[in-house]
Amino acid sequence: MENEAKVLVVDDEERIRRLLKMYLEREDFQVEEAENGEEALDLSLHRDYDVILLDLMMPGIDGIEVCQELRKTKATPVIMLTAKGEENNRVQGFEVGTDDYIVKPFSPREVVLRVKAILRRSSTTKFLQTETQTKDILVYPHLTIDNDAHRVTVNENIISLTPKEYELLLYLAQAPDKVFSREQLLKDVWDYDFFGDLRTVDTHVKRLREKLSNVSEEAADMISTVWGIGYKFEAANE
Repeated sequence: MENEAKVLVVDDEERIRRLLKMYLEREDFQVEEAENGEEALDLSLHRDYDVILLDLMMPGIDGIEVCQELRKTKATPVIMLTAKGEENNRVQGFEVGTDDYIVKPFSPREVVLRVKAILRRSSTTKFLQTETQTKDILVYPHLTIDNDAHRVTVNENIISLTPKEYELLLYLAQAPDKVFSREQLLKDVWDYDFFGDLRTVDTHVKRLREKLSNVSEEAADMISTVWGIGYKFEAANE
């Protein structure tokens, strides 16, 4: 099948890799495997994947370290696979740029649905974009969000964002000057109930601001902190 999505499955248990591979290939995904963090890092840095399913706890380099290194150069969507007792590690995973997580034991069908959901909103996925006759574009001074192309430009420079960073920016920018609490952002941007640390939002905002400020401080300043509540998007004035 032309233009099928490419998924890297990373887990030190062959049984889990084989199970996920079987279900994903049924849905026409191309699947590659890695059995440890070292192999995952090598593959993810030198090849292009549409989604990475990444086990959190592995011998040697764990999922946190893999994601941390990956985020230095790539915005590939990452879904972390975690055990039930690893809540703190999941928070750490979000802080280093994980886009979603799935708790073991999981339903393989749920994994497939999560992968498809990530692809639908991924800034790196071209073949799943919806054709539309009307351009869905937000234009502000210094910053443009083309939602049809899932592309963010700052002063005509394309900014590489993870799917979650993109969603967060789009969500705020669609309602300029409206204040959103951290709880509301977690609920609406993360798509499902997440009983985690509110620092997840703070960390994503920090990383988003850093990426914007590398090109334009004015664009970064549009994401404003409302102390004691949360954040809002302030339309910059020329």
